[in-house]
Amino acid sequence: MLFLNNIIKLITVTLVLLLSGCASQSNLTACGTVSAYVDPQGENDVYRVVVTHLNGKPVISRPNYTLPVGRYEFTLAELISSPDLKVALSVRGTKKIMVNVEQDVRYHLAAKFKTDKTYVGNNPDYWQPIILQQTPHTCELQHNSAL
Repeated sequence: MLFLNNIIKLITVTLVLLLSGCASQSNLTACGTVSAYVDPQGENDVYRVVVTHLNGKPVISRPNYTLPVGRYEFTLAELISSPDLKVALSVRGTKKIMVNVEQDVRYHLAAKFKTDKTYVGNNPDYWQPIILQQTPHTCELQHNSAL
């Protein structure tokens, strides 16, 4: 009887390990997409952005970043073309936004031009990076595609 109980325990432990191995394998391939290609053309004071850095590392900007599930810091440069923008060109720097990437979700990044007051001179507060939309999007993570 003791032998049978030990075999049952061994089988149970083996099954638990096998199932947990399957679960962690699916988590390794779980991914989402962060996109910076939407061009709202100033509608609702929202404009396109360009990604310059991902998690502090310089990147060549591209329309989509397919990433494993997790938290990422994007550094963005705005492409605001409003005639109401009166700040100095030297102030038009980058800003950062954190994105919590979830499985099978696409995040569209954009720049929100603040029109609550007139920003002039050296005031960098004239815009803020935003997640314009979150949409369902089937994601397939390819080997070495994250960066």
